[in-house]
Formats: sequence, structure tokens, C-alpha cells
Amino acid sequence: MPKVRRRGVPRALLEHLWLRIEQREISITQLELFATWLEREPEVLDGKWFKRFPGMIVCGEGELVKTFLTANQIPAGTELF
Repeated sequence: MPKVRRRGVPRALLEHLWLRIEQREISITQLELFATWLEREPEVLDGKWFKRFPGMIVCGEGELVKTFLTANQIPAGTELF
């Protein structure tokens, strides 16, 4: 199973992620929880997946994080625990 890619992420994807953080008003606290999760080098699925945090949902596909949702939005894919 792949791990979340933390280096060499395409620039357009990084810009998209920053835009979603701003638009959806993702808090520093939620980003810190996300960073702590990333530090554990989690394994993810090859297809679509999502990880719930108290105030947001991280959505990815394979090794890439694709977007951030608010906690009340509906994610696609398989939930990671």
C-alpha cells in the first residue's frame, strides 16, 4: 500500500489545497492534527480514500492528498481509520 506523498507534489495540486484551506476556513488546529497524522507515514489505498478529523476531512487518491472538506461535507472513497 502506498504512503502519502509529502515531497514532489505537483504545484497545481498544492495551490488547490491552499485554496481549499482558505475557502473552507480550515483551522490551524485541524492542520496540526493532519501534520501529526502525516508524521506517522500512514499507508493509504491505491484508489480514493478519506480521513476524518474533528473539524475537516482529508480526501486523497493513491499517494496524493487531493482536497480538504469541511466536517459536514460528504467524501468519496474508503474511510481510513
